[in-house]
Amino acid sequence: MLIQETHQDVATKADGKEGSMRIFLFHPSIPGYPNARFPGVVLFSEIYQVTGPVARFARQIAGQGYIVAAPSSYHEFTGPEPLAYDVPGTDAGNEWKITKTVTAYDEDATLSINHLLSLPTCNGRIGSTGMCLGGHLAYRCALDPRVSAAVTYFATDLHSATLGYGKKDDSLARAGEIKGELAVIHGTLDNHVPPEGRDLIRKTLREKGVVFSWYEPAGAQHAFIRDELSKGRYDPAITKVCFEILLELFGRTLKLDLGSHDGKEQKIEDIC
Repeated sequence: MLIQETHQDVATKADGKEGSMRIFLFHPSIPGYPNARFPGVVLFSEIYQVTGPVARFARQIAGQGYIVAAPSSYHEFTGPEPLAYDVPGTDAGNEWKITKTVTAYDEDATLSINHLLSLPTCNGRIGSTGMCLGGHLAYRCALDPRVSAAVTYFATDLHSATLGYGKKDDSLARAGEIKGELAVIHGTLDNHVPPEGRDLIRKTLREKGVVFSWYEPAGAQHAFIRDELSKGRYDPAITKVCFEILLELFGRTLKLDLGSHDGKEQKIEDIC
């Protein structure tokens, strides 16, 4: 499927501060079918904004028939250009991650969803995904009832509730508000989200009644899907498997029109 790449600048006003956020758009295109409609996906980046690896990930998703909107998360502090994968870029990204307020992060998600739904080519169904910081933001985006599914890659700070200004968020505490389905992915060797942190996330999602799938690829480290400057952590084989997880969930929840759930509990037979 062909892809058209554009961007849209939208006004922001979180915390009483007026500004502008750039949303990078990756739109599938089928020649001869100008009125084709597609689901929308909000893609949140790691701490470096929309870098080459993030844009390539967006194109992969868009090429499967989804309109992808990738917001520039640090618009309060810098332009929409990506930060470099070096020490200054890392330091800036980590600093801004805890300087920006959770309210501002939430506004970014709301504006991205709003923009997708405003497009005549969007079918009205929305998903979210992201990696690292973006994994947490994709999870948080799913607190919006308009989001039907979310795929989170090695979401940081979710287990520790340390996102945003003051390093105090309520993301995991609000898990019960999630109405869509989640696919949660962490590598077993992810030292940013240790085993006890991953256990806490999984336990909380189960206790809160969230519909989710849980994946811990053996041997995968943090940032294992980053195909550039990953410091030896990129694993293309596991990345491919995880992309199939995303396609299965989004295909079932965003492309199909399942209608409303009948409210009945599924009875599982005790058979071999």
